Amino acid sequence: MTAGGGSVLRPGDWVSFDADDHQVVGLAGTAVRLRSAGGAESVVLASYLMAAPDFAVTGVEPLPEMEPVGLLETLPEPARTAAVKWQRHVVEVETGLPPGAEPGTTPRSEYDPVARSVVERAQAKADELGVSLRTVMDKRSRYARQGLWGLVDQRLVRVREATGRADARVVAAVRQVLEDQTQVSTGTRSRVIRRAVKLVEATHGEGVVPLPSRNTFYRLIDALSSGRHSFGSAVTRRQTANRPQGPFTPTFADRPGEQVQIDSTPLDVMVVLDSGVTARADLTIAVDVATRTICAAVLRPVGTKAVDASLLLARMLVPEPMRPGWSASLAMASSRLPHRQLLNVDARMDQAAAKPVIVPDTVVIDGGKVFISDTFVRACERLGISVQRARPRTPTDKGVVEATFSAINTLFCQHLAGYTGRDVTRRGDRIEQAAVWTIPELQELLEKWLLAGWQARPHDALRDPFRPGKAVSPNDKYASLVAAAGYLPLVLRGEDYLELLPVAWRAINDYGIRIGHRTYDAPELGPWRRQHSGHAAKRGLWEVHYDPYDLSRVFVRTSGGWITAPWVHLPLVNGPFADFTWDHARRLAAAAGLDDSNEAAVARVLEALLTRAEHGPDTRSARVLARTRAAAALPGPTAASDIAPSSNPAPDSAAAASPSAEVVPFGVFDPHAEAERWL
Repeated sequence: MTAGGGSVLRPGDWVSFDADDHQVVGLAGTAVRLRSAGGAESVVLASYLMAAPDFAVTGVEPLPEMEPVGLLETLPEPARTAAVKWQRHVVEVETGLPPGAEPGTTPRSEYDPVARSVVERAQAKADELGVSLRTVMDKRSRYARQGLWGLVDQRLVRVREATGRADARVVAAVRQVLEDQTQVSTGTRSRVIRRAVKLVEATHGEGVVPLPSRNTFYRLIDALSSGRHSFGSAVTRRQTANRPQGPFTPTFADRPGEQVQIDSTPLDVMVVLDSGVTARADLTIAVDVATRTICAAVLRPVGTKAVDASLLLARMLVPEPMRPGWSASLAMASSRLPHRQLLNVDARMDQAAAKPVIVPDTVVIDGGKVFISDTFVRACERLGISVQRARPRTPTDKGVVEATFSAINTLFCQHLAGYTGRDVTRRGDRIEQAAVWTIPELQELLEKWLLAGWQARPHDALRDPFRPGKAVSPNDKYASLVAAAGYLPLVLRGEDYLELLPVAWRAINDYGIRIGHRTYDAPELGPWRRQHSGHAAKRGLWEVHYDPYDLSRVFVRTSGGWITAPWVHLPLVNGPFADFTWDHARRLAAAAGLDDSNEAAVARVLEALLTRAEHGPDTRSARVLARTRAAAALPGPTAASDIAPSSNPAPDSAAAASPSAEVVPFGVFDPHAEAERWL
C-alpha cells in the first residue's frame, strides 16, 4: 500500500492521523486496523486514512523527488552530458558497476562493495576524477534525492530576473509609469524613460538612485511591458488591462432561460434616416446562454432608452409573429423546433416564426443607465425576473453577448451596404454615400437573418452531448433542452404592457394632467379630479404611465381600472411624436422667440417639424425625426394589441387631424400656414 510519507505502508508502521499517533496493526483489503498510543483500536478505510489532512507516515525515509524531465530538456547539451557522466560515476560508487554494464561483469577492485566500504569507494572515485571526497559524497546525496537533476551544475539553472541588475527603485518607477500608460494615448519608450526618471527623483531625491544607461533602460522597459501592449493599440492595451486577474471561467447554463445576457452597442452599419442623413443605429439584443438564441433584437437610432430595454423584454416573452411577405420557410412549423408539442401548450405558436420563446430566470446587465433605470428593473420585478449586474469594467461577466455582437458584425453586417468596419482603421472611403438601408428596412433584414441564418446555423459553443465533435444550431439545442426542461408560456396582457412603461406621479386637476408642458384630459377623469389618490407616500398624486415614443396619450391607474387620456392639442399634430421630438420642438420654438412653455405654440412648431421633413431640415432635426419614425415603424409585441382603455378610446391621431383640415377654408386656424409664418 503506497503512502504519502513512505513507499509502502506495512504493519508496525506509525502514522499520524486524527491529531494522534497510531500504529498499523493489520491490513485487510482496503481496511486498516490502527492502535493509538493510548491503546484504543479502530478500523478505517485506506482511502479515508490517506485523505486525512494530517495523515503522515512517521519514522521512514521520504520518497525521492521525481526528476523534472521538462527542465532537463531545456539544458544545454554540454550540461546534460556532464550530468550523465556524473551519474555513471555515482552509480559505480553505489553498486560497484556503472549503468548498463553487461551481466556477469566483475566490479573493479577499488569499487567492489564486498571488499570496500562506501567511503573507500567514494575516495577511490575522488582520486580517479581529481576531486575531493566531499564533492563525491555531495553528488551521492543529491543523486539520491533528485536523481539526474541533482547532478546538473546548478549555476546553469538559476532563474534570472527579467529586470537584470537594475535598481529596485528604478524598476518600481518604470512599473508605475507603465501602469499609468493604460488610459492615455500611446507614446514611445523615451516618454516612459523621462517620466520614470522624474518619478524616481521626486520620490527619492535627485542623484540618490543610480540610473541605468539608455540602452539598459530600453531593455528594462521591454522586459516590464511584455504583454501590456504599452506601445501598440490603445484599445488592445485597455482591453488587456481590463482582463480579470483570476482564471477566466466560461458561463454555462443547463436550460433555456436560466441566464439571459442583455446589452446594447452601435451597429457597424450606416443607415439612411428619413431626411437622407446617414447615421449609425443602436442594436439592443438579449442572448440566451444555454441555447445561444437571440431572443430579441431591436434597432434604434443612436440613443437607446430605458423603455427600449423594457419593451425588449416584452418582445422576447411572446412568439415572433410571421410578417406579410415572409417566406413560409421562416415559420416555426417549417423548422426543426418541436412545433406540434409547443402548439399544444401555447396556441400562439400557430402563426409564429422559427424562433424559440424563452422566459428568462435571470438577466445579466452592465452598468448602463438604460438597464439600471427604475423602468427596466421594475419591469423585471413585474415579470419575476432576477437582475444580475456585471462588475464595473468587466465585460467577461457577460462574454456571451459581447461575442454575439462580434458574430453579428462578421456574419451579417459586413455583407451590407454601408458597413463601417469595427474601427476607423478598417473603414472604407465614402461609406456614408454607400448607405442605402433605412432603420425599418434594416430591422426586417436583421429579423429575417436571425430566423434563417443565426438560429439554423451550427454554433461552436453548442455541442451534441453524444457526439461532442458535432456543433448544433440554437434551434436544435433548444429542441433538445426544452424536452428535458419543459416550456412555460407567459401570456402578456394589455395591462402587463402598460406596466412596462415609465411612470410619472401627477395630480388630476380641472384642466386634466400636466406632464412635460403638455396637458392630457379625458371625460372619464371627471370623478377623480382634485381627489386624493390614496397614496400618502406620493402626497396623493396619481400614477400615470406614458410611452416616450408616443406622447399622444397617457394611461392613468384608478381604482376603477386604466383610463386613457389623449393630449388636448393632438388635433394640431398630424403624426405620432416622441419625447425627444417634443423637446426639439421646444428648442426650435425658443429659438424663434416663442414661449416654449406654451404648448399650443410648441404644437404648431411640432406640426411644422413633422410635415416639413421632406424639404431638407437641418441635420439635428433630421436625426430627431428619424428616431421618431423608426420608433413608430417598429411593430410592438403581440400582447400590446390587447390594450384597451376602460372607457371610450382616445381618438386616432389621423382621424383627429381631419377636422382641422375642414376648418381651414373658414380661416379659423391653418397649422401649415401658421408654422410657415412663425419659422
